[in-house]
Amino acid sequence: MAKDHHDDDQPTPAETENRIWELAKKIDICMFTTWDGTQQQSRPLSARVRREEHAIHFLVDVEGHKNGEIERFPTVSCAWVDSGGHKYVVISGEAKLSNDRAKIKDLWSDFDKAWWEDENDPSIRLLTVTPKNGELWDSPNRVVAAAKMAFAAVTGKAPDFGDNAATKL
Repeated sequence: MAKDHHDDDQPTPAETENRIWELAKKIDICMFTTWDGTQQQSRPLSARVRREEHAIHFLVDVEGHKNGEIERFPTVSCAWVDSGGHKYVVISGEAKLSNDRAKIKDLWSDFDKAWWEDENDPSIRLLTVTPKNGELWDSPNRVVAAAKMAFAAVTGKAPDFGDNAATKL
């Protein structure tokens, strides 16, 4: 019978990869970070996580500083936070902008009407990130975390806040 974890009870690379994709899709909004040659720039974006395509898609406007940053420095990172559940995911990879109208139409949702009238708006661009690396912090809930911190204070031992793992994607 196959084991679910390594001997030290750490998640396997496959388990880590599965959990990274799962959390990124579930949380949706991420902080999308680019580099402008001098400093990092972050902004919230709604992610269309498509593991079966090994891609994370975003609909963005043709205007915007991030577009030029991506063309010059395509390595980006995306960070998702479920603060209520104490779960965090970071994926880094290569970003590319395109005007793939079929894919834009495929990804379009009512949520996007906040920025554009419909999927045919000529100012919409497709931003696709091809993931290279991922890391997660999959912690217990707040009540469990508080109990572990109290126990650590009494015992003088560092609290165990759950799994932290990284993997190639």
